Amino acid sequence: MMPDSPPAPSAAPTSAPAAGDRMNRSAVLWVALAVFAQEAVWNFYDAQVPEQLRHYFSSAGVIGLVMGLDHSWGIFTQPWVGFYSDGLARRRTGRWPIVLIGAVIAAVPFALIPWATNLPALLACVVGFAAIANAFKGVTETLISDYVTPGNRSKAQGFIKAGVSLTIVVSSLISLLVVDRSLRLAFAIPPLLMLFMLGLSWAFLGRHHRDAVLPEEQTEEESEEQPGEQCEGEREFTTPWAVLKDALRSPSSPTLLLMVGIFCFAGMWSALRSLMTPYGTQVLDLTRGEAGGLTLPGAVAFLVCVLPIAYLSNRLGQLRAMRHGVALFIVGLLVGFAWPSVPGTITSMILSSLGYASFAVNALVALWKLAPTHKVLGTYTALYTIASASGMALGPAILGTTIDLTSWRYMLLNAAVFAGVTFAVFTRLARRAPDRTAA
Repeated sequence: MMPDSPPAPSAAPTSAPAAGDRMNRSAVLWVALAVFAQEAVWNFYDAQVPEQLRHYFSSAGVIGLVMGLDHSWGIFTQPWVGFYSDGLARRRTGRWPIVLIGAVIAAVPFALIPWATNLPALLACVVGFAAIANAFKGVTETLISDYVTPGNRSKAQGFIKAGVSLTIVVSSLISLLVVDRSLRLAFAIPPLLMLFMLGLSWAFLGRHHRDAVLPEEQTEEESEEQPGEQCEGEREFTTPWAVLKDALRSPSSPTLLLMVGIFCFAGMWSALRSLMTPYGTQVLDLTRGEAGGLTLPGAVAFLVCVLPIAYLSNRLGQLRAMRHGVALFIVGLLVGFAWPSVPGTITSMILSSLGYASFAVNALVALWKLAPTHKVLGTYTALYTIASASGMALGPAILGTTIDLTSWRYMLLNAAVFAGVTFAVFTRLARRAPDRTAA
């Protein structure tokens, strides 16, 4: 499928703004499908792997540490993979080879997780999947920047995050309908969905990348034909570390502050996702499958509200919207703690999911707006991944340790305390850089 308004090969450079005035809806659809395919696997992984680890570990802190460490691979791989994908973005294939090859390889260890009969085999599958999947995760999320102009990216992220919320629905349904019947079949379904949907997305969008790319995104051949026409003020970076050094050039850098906020919020969200199934079995006396479905209502609420949140964020500004989202996230956690029942936990997950939706729609777009040139958006996505992966690596272990010190009953209250730190970070960021990431 071709984009709604593909640029003519002979279009003059002055036509670029006109071509980018409206959002490329077909491209958003297929990129959303690609991100959906990827996140379907991760959501099921976060819901069920902790329970698999409970066969070998009784400590929630240790389980959280293992669930967090697998995310740490992205800290080391994402800058290089993201920087390499920036070079591919303006070629005929785009970033797609990284995504497709990575998905095929990652599917194997994921499907083998329930077949592991001892701890070393289980850890080999978990680490193998995480190392590969984390390497291309940020590249998939960066695809939208190749097809949608900056002014429309918040709205495009709304559609993409709506697709991501459906992955929570899919993961919850697999948990509810399949896990208690056949764990091996349940772990086979997500990677098969991922491969099928990524293949479909590539067939309708990736194969036509050369025609679909934005007019202002010069191809490698065009750059060679017009060597002297680099945009004034744009800088060239030769390594991902040069981009990182430029982004974090001072302690008061808004990029650094934003990454700290992303670290905090992603850490607590990952901790809740990783430990919600054990919480359901330990506190609410649910079966493993039933506990895995606790996030389903929150996913539905996310799906219903994420688009209005995305459009509202254009008026409110990314930073302010994220700050309000953290506040709602905290309220949801406190409701769940005060009302320790299935209805109370579901209400908590709905409110927390809505708060997270505001963060999910705006965080990456806010970071992209701080990039010095569009040619390093993949690397800036890697910065987002570094911050979020670091939070995901430490968040489950931190929250799990507080559970060991208190009990599973206090999990939501402990998470609310840590989320309060996140609120303070975003408040400071909004005051120090109120205009840089406003819509």
